[in-house]
Amino acid sequence: MSRESDEALCWKVLSEKTILHHRIMDFVEKEEVAPDGLNGRYVSIKTKDWVIAVPVRDGKFVMVRQWRHGMEGITVEFPGGVQERDETPESGAARELFEETGYRAGRITVIGRCNPNPAIYDNTITFVLAEDLTPTNELHTDEDEYLEPVELPVDEVIASFGSGEFCNSFVGTGIALYLRHTRLAEAAEEKRNG
Repeated sequence: MSRESDEALCWKVLSEKTILHHRIMDFVEKEEVAPDGLNGRYVSIKTKDWVIAVPVRDGKFVMVRQWRHGMEGITVEFPGGVQERDETPESGAARELFEETGYRAGRITVIGRCNPNPAIYDNTITFVLAEDLTPTNELHTDEDEYLEPVELPVDEVIASFGSGEFCNSFVGTGIALYLRHTRLAEAAEEKRNG
């Protein structure tokens, strides 16, 4: 992947205007020009960055079951949400974990960053591994947030992803980043010991 070829790929933004404002995002129409001069209008979504905690306790993921308005159904997901302006990704993920599951993490490690859909979104999702979990047995959910914390075996979640309630693509991304992190940590440990 050559950075020299980027010039032939990058569009330039000529103008943009907000066409719809919502409390959590803005829909923006942009007029852009391609490297060969083609003009076009495109819509993008500007929103705050998100954080997702991948909590692991005794070989199980700590997850939440909740209603999702878009698909009008229940999903099983990792806890997460909006990263507030005064937060680091680590502190935001720790807060979301506590609010949605009642667990406090003794150790938080960033395991990856992604964009939810670069075709239309401008934000970043930071995934953190949350370990050394301590239950508080209390939830602090938002007023309109109805959810149920669940602990599920890691292997069961991996085997279930892509079916039924395990349909949120962020779960798949979290699993992939968790597996990469785990394998890299195991390889580093083997190298130290052998």
